[in-house]
Amino acid sequence: MKNKCPIESTLSLINGKWKILILKELSQGPVRYGQIGNHISTVSAKVLTQQLREMMDDGLVVRNVFAEMPPRVEYSLSEMGISIFAVFKELRRWGLDEDKVHSVQCAFCKKCQPLWQVNRQSEDSK
Repeated sequence: MKNKCPIESTLSLINGKWKILILKELSQGPVRYGQIGNHISTVSAKVLTQQLREMMDDGLVVRNVFAEMPPRVEYSLSEMGISIFAVFKELRRWGLDEDKVHSVQCAFCKKCQPLWQVNRQSEDSK
């Protein structure tokens, strides 16, 4: 088996037009499929389903099915999915500090940090 470059491997996990947006939606806690679609209104249902399946297969996203009527399904970040936000944090920093070619501005949506990190930082500053 040939070893993969860790940079290429990491980028392949988040490659695609929608994966980063989906991960950002999941960063604030478990979300139902319809909510993801509502927040990313330009993605088709087919592509959203495909991207979620790929991220589940890659270990970034967990699908939770609740045994109730009607059935409820929620998507959330796995531990691996949460850990990739360290990469996003560095990408954000690089975009703000180093990209002198493009007009980049943070919207302070806080979706580049999983909710658990935001809560932990608030507790640490007390």
